[in-house]
Amino acid sequence: MMAASTTDAKDHALSSTTAGWVKPRSPTDAYTYLDVRDLIARHIAHGELPHGARLPSERQMQTATGAARGTVRAALFQLEAEGLIYRRNRSGWYVAPPPIVYDPTRWESFMTYVAAQGREPRTEALDMRTCAATAELAGIFGVAEGAPLFEIRRRRYIDERAALVETIFVDPRLAPGLLDHDLNGSLTGVLSGHYGIDVVRNRVEMSPCALTQREADALRVRSGLPGLLIKRISYDAKGRVVEYDHEYWLHDALKVTVDIRLGN
Repeated sequence: MMAASTTDAKDHALSSTTAGWVKPRSPTDAYTYLDVRDLIARHIAHGELPHGARLPSERQMQTATGAARGTVRAALFQLEAEGLIYRRNRSGWYVAPPPIVYDPTRWESFMTYVAAQGREPRTEALDMRTCAATAELAGIFGVAEGAPLFEIRRRRYIDERAALVETIFVDPRLAPGLLDHDLNGSLTGVLSGHYGIDVVRNRVEMSPCALTQREADALRVRSGLPGLLIKRISYDAKGRVVEYDHEYWLHDALKVTVDIRLGN
C-alpha cells in the first residue's frame, strides 16, 4: 500500500482532539505556520470544529504536529486576526461564533437586534459620570465648551462574549437624573420610557481601527487587534442631539449589511 503523502497527512492532522494528528516524517516536512493555519481553517470550514468549539491546547498542537511553539502561536494569531478564532483568558482558543448582522439604516437597540437573531445580549455599565464638554462635544451638542454632559461607558456581550465597548454622551438637560437609572440594559428604553425621548434619525460613521490598550483591556483581547469603530449621533424629532456614541467592536463580531431598494 502506498504511503500517504505529506500533504495528505497534514490535511488530516487536525481534529477537536489530537488523536488524528500526524507528525511530519522528517525535519524537512516540518509544519510552517501557514500549514497549521490552513489545517485549522479547513476543519472550521467543514464543520469539524463548530462555532464555540475549543481548540486543542498550544502544547497539544505543538506535540501533535512537531511544529515549534512559535510556529503554532503564529498560526493562531493569524486565525485570530482573520476572525476565525478567539482567545478566552486562562481558557484557551475557541472557534469564533457567527457575527451579528447590523443594518445602520435601521434604528434598533443593541438588545433588540441581537435577541432578534437568536443570540443572548447583555450590557454591563463600567463607569458613569458627569464630564465637561470638549470643543468637539460642544460643537456636536450645541453647548458651551466646558458645559456638563453625562458620560456612560459600557461593555456589551453577545452570548457572554464581550463584543464591544462603548462610550456614550448625553445632554443632561434632556435627561436629568439619567445616571441614577439602571443602565445595564437598553439606554434607548430608558430615554423613551422614562423621559419620552425617541430617536428619529441617526448619523453613523464606520471606520476600521486597531484596538488601543484601553479598548483591548475592556474587551479582554490583545491591543493592536483589528476592530470596527462606529460613531453615531442620534437626533429626536426636534433635531436635538439625544446621544453621541463611540462603539469599538471586535472585528469578527459584526457584519454590516444594508438592503437598498432602487427605483424603477
